[in-house]
Amino acid sequence: MKFTIASELKKLWPNTALGIVRYEAEVAESSAEELAAFDGLAAELGNRYHLEDIAKIPHIDATRKAYRALGKSPHEYRNAAEAMLRRVVKGSGLYHINNVVEINNYISIASGYSIGSYDVRELHGSVRLQRAEPDSHYDGIGKGSVNIGCLPVLYDDQGAFGNPTSDSRRAMIRAGRRSIASVLYSFDGREDLDRWMTEFEDLLRRFCSVSEVQKEIVAE
Repeated sequence: MKFTIASELKKLWPNTALGIVRYEAEVAESSAEELAAFDGLAAELGNRYHLEDIAKIPHIDATRKAYRALGKSPHEYRNAAEAMLRRVVKGSGLYHINNVVEINNYISIASGYSIGSYDVRELHGSVRLQRAEPDSHYDGIGKGSVNIGCLPVLYDDQGAFGNPTSDSRRAMIRAGRRSIASVLYSFDGREDLDRWMTEFEDLLRRFCSVSEVQKEIVAE
């Protein structure tokens, strides 16, 4: 499965890049060890940041600027990394879903990258990141209809399925043996992606018994 970035989006925001981590995993409830690691990180970040600091974190700041350049309000449609960190700083906590989503969210709040994890068997053909047409919608995970218009959105041959704010239900990660592509959305280039993709891989091996991981950066 090939990932690309639409030329229109690159013209609007040249620093767009994607970090792709592909693997097979047995998706299940998070272990006590994994939950402890996640909750420990959340507590550390909750003590480190104030609400007004979050929008200034470099990768979050870049995402907000990209949204604005594409025509989407970063205040009304917060990217997932920013939204989760705000919950952490407020002491609201984050939902525990499963062992893979836990890693997705761990790396997201640690790095400031919004990350989506997708069931590859629910995707069809090549995948491209492009600016969604105004007033586009899809069924979001736990959110009903989500307005994705003007957001940077992943499309396959069947349509839109993911973006840095809210993913669709179609390719969500469910329990069982799954082939998965986790996507780190970067809007300040590729420089920091290798580091965080390696961190992602390390957590997959530690908590999900994943043995084979493929990593790729798409910046063109």
